[in-house]
Amino acid sequence: MSEMELYKLWCEKATEDCDLQKELEAIKNDEEAIKDRFYRDLEFGTGGLRGVIGAGAFRMNIYTVRRATQGLADYVNETFKNGSVAIAYDSRIKSDVFAKEAASVLAANGIKVYIYPELMPTPMLSFAVRHLKCSAGIVITASHNPAKYNGYKVYGSDGCQMTLEAAEIVLGKINKVDMFDGPKTIKFEDGISNGSIEYIKQEVIDAYLEKVYEQGIHTNLCATSGLKVVYTPLNGAGNKPVRAILKKIGINDVVVVPEQEFPNGEFTTCPYPNPEIKEALALGLKLCETVKPDLLLATDPDCDRVGIAVPSDDGYVLFTGNEVGAMLFEYICSERTKMGTMPQNPIAVKTIVTTDITKAIAKEYGVKVIDVLTGFKFIGEQIGFLEEKHEENRYIFGFEESYGYLAGSYVRDKDAVVASMLICEMAAYYRTKGISLLQARENMYKKYGVYVHTQKSFTCEGAAGMERMKEIMASLRSNTPKTIGGLKVTKLADYVSSIETDLETGSKAAITLPKSDVLTFVLTDGASVVIRPSGTEPKIKAYFTTTGKTKEEAEMLEKKISEDFTKILGF
Repeated sequence: MSEMELYKLWCEKATEDCDLQKELEAIKNDEEAIKDRFYRDLEFGTGGLRGVIGAGAFRMNIYTVRRATQGLADYVNETFKNGSVAIAYDSRIKSDVFAKEAASVLAANGIKVYIYPELMPTPMLSFAVRHLKCSAGIVITASHNPAKYNGYKVYGSDGCQMTLEAAEIVLGKINKVDMFDGPKTIKFEDGISNGSIEYIKQEVIDAYLEKVYEQGIHTNLCATSGLKVVYTPLNGAGNKPVRAILKKIGINDVVVVPEQEFPNGEFTTCPYPNPEIKEALALGLKLCETVKPDLLLATDPDCDRVGIAVPSDDGYVLFTGNEVGAMLFEYICSERTKMGTMPQNPIAVKTIVTTDITKAIAKEYGVKVIDVLTGFKFIGEQIGFLEEKHEENRYIFGFEESYGYLAGSYVRDKDAVVASMLICEMAAYYRTKGISLLQARENMYKKYGVYVHTQKSFTCEGAAGMERMKEIMASLRSNTPKTIGGLKVTKLADYVSSIETDLETGSKAAITLPKSDVLTFVLTDGASVVIRPSGTEPKIKAYFTTTGKTKEEAEMLEKKISEDFTKILGF
């Protein structure tokens, strides 16, 4: 069907949501707007669905959610006997609506549903899947995207995001479902009444918080440390669980940013509710001027990422995800070694775009580091491999540069609740030693060397943007730059062809990771550039690594590389 034919079909059939009808009426004479909503279906990948909320096949709405859920239901019924699915949702616009729609479709297909009674962090969905022994899980979230987005993430029975293979099967089943007449559904209230839909009980939440608490090392020091914290959940799902775990370890001097305390899917105080960017922390930083805390803590809307700022001579300075992850890793290794709780043959896992200072720290403490593709599901997968051998206790920490961390194997996704606890515990521990987090970071650099890592995103919206991303990646493969920022490109690792080429000798080596649309340019002087299209946003992302004798030297080199590579990409 053409875009206009699909538009007319939606005008006729999409009558259950008055917001969609208003939108369809508003765009009736706008060919470009109609095309953007109907030129393709919202893509179902390993992460599920993510898109702008609105009318059309290329939007997040009750119809695209029902269709996807019918495909998932068909997969669950085919794969599992007496299948069950856990569901969670965050504070985003219509998250609760989409969660209930998904539950209603699953229940209509004879699948038992466990749904949280209120918004909960994404890692608590992973925990519920494992704790309740479910066949799959769904969380309605668009993580840290702007307010106009929502998403539908699917998890396997292991608590990890669904594998490529399983996602392909589900996609095949979704494609067979008619958008309007295909999904089976019942009223949510009827599902609650007949027991096919059940609210997740408090005991599951308590069990999760207990597992988080078990990851602590020096929790006994927290209550008397005098640590003062300003916290913002950025109007998301972290407010209750983060405050609960901090209270549990004895951190009671916690001031919450009032404008960002309660759920608000409009995110009116921070257009990009992402703890990676300073603008999202503006209100928290302003409050810090009055409260003078030891630490500003910020979790994203679905509470799987956390960012921090700490006091310095010039106010408060933000730490990067690489810095926080490396500091946590060093703290865990150092203190567990001292206490004799380090397992035999310990393992840490990081993504290929995450700081290599990890390897220097790992060498110091005899830890094996496993590199995986970008995406925390690959870190969770490694924990699963260890679990199959009854060796999951060997896993001590995993993290990615985009502010995602996990200690412990109780969930299979990044967890800002445990990360918030460990960051505060680490700060409290150093405080009892007379060391600030700023000093601890400098101590780490003195011991292991200075590494600077930055990430730059280039937005490519709509159909034209998708094509542009493909053209950029193809051009980089066929016309590999000889230099970037004045540094020679010595190696090219192509994760689609699974080949790393030494550009000086011409020799080739196999890459053993799964195929992925990623390119790594290895430069002289310990520098590198990694580029990949985002799997969840209309962006192409570049990651820059530089090293130097001082931070200033490494930052100057990063600036040169970043500016030159931006020109190479044509932005």
